[in-house]
Amino acid sequence: MTRHNILVTGGAGFIGCNFIRYIFENTDFAGRIINIDKLTYAGNQNHLSDIAAKYPQRYFFKHHDICDYQMVKDVFQKYQIDTVVHFAAESHVDRSIYGPKNFIETNIVGTSILLEIAREIWAERQDVLFHHVSTDEVYGSLGDKGYFYETTAYNPRNPYSASKAASDHLVNAYFHTYKLPITLSNCSNNFGPYQFPEKLIPVVINCIKTGKNIPVYGQGKNVRDWLYVEDHCSAIWAILQRGKRGETYNVGGENEWQNIQLVELLCETVAKIEKKNKDAYKNLITFVTDRKGHDLRYAVNCDKLKSELGWSQQHDFITAIDKTVRWYLQK
Repeated sequence: MTRHNILVTGGAGFIGCNFIRYIFENTDFAGRIINIDKLTYAGNQNHLSDIAAKYPQRYFFKHHDICDYQMVKDVFQKYQIDTVVHFAAESHVDRSIYGPKNFIETNIVGTSILLEIAREIWAERQDVLFHHVSTDEVYGSLGDKGYFYETTAYNPRNPYSASKAASDHLVNAYFHTYKLPITLSNCSNNFGPYQFPEKLIPVVINCIKTGKNIPVYGQGKNVRDWLYVEDHCSAIWAILQRGKRGETYNVGGENEWQNIQLVELLCETVAKIEKKNKDAYKNLITFVTDRKGHDLRYAVNCDKLKSELGWSQQHDFITAIDKTVRWYLQK
């Protein structure tokens, strides 16, 4: 189905800006992208300054809060939106533990407002799509074995994942109750350029650059599945093009690493690039008190996405890590 006017929420954030860049640079999309972003601490309009300059008639930025019903509705109507890709969310677990209010407002209330506007303006149309981007954290915590599937029961363990679980349920409810055309994706941990330096990989690289201690929760045994952000973007594009309405698709990197192993790899990668002693960087590793509700392991099965939509990861993990490290070192 041809897309003409795509509304991207949170497009000044990490995954959102990479997605917009991916669409313009790697697909045959010929329409317009309208980026709504509140520009909180994690949003940076400058991430897409080159895109704005290159596509002045096709890329539009709007500094709005998705909780502002009338502003969002005006954008829907003015630009004749036929597709929503909803990234906008408070996403840092640590921040949700100490201040859950913003997560409830943006992730739950904001999503409900977008859904209601879409339902009101699109009415009975079926040539439109609301795609909701979510996280594997809604599934809870895994043991040493097994995977999250699209059918896995939700079991969120912290305010962030609980707010995302609630938004997922709302999106699905609008499909079943109102027949709103929706798709939903749950992804594993993303990495790549433009990520705000509160997440593990940029935190480690910045600590190495500045000679500060590298904090690692607990004993660093928690396991995450790492997905290169461009592979995530290609998965979302595949869902927009070929995904079945009302379906959820898991997106994973199929790269499981203990946190301590990943931190050591980052130390080794920086040392290799800078031709320094890796042990000097590894000596910066400092174990700190584990955070509350810290899930042991996440790992998603993405066979459905691969078999039904023909998607696959295109980036080798070690190569992508090297590319990512070099990007942050040059900042």
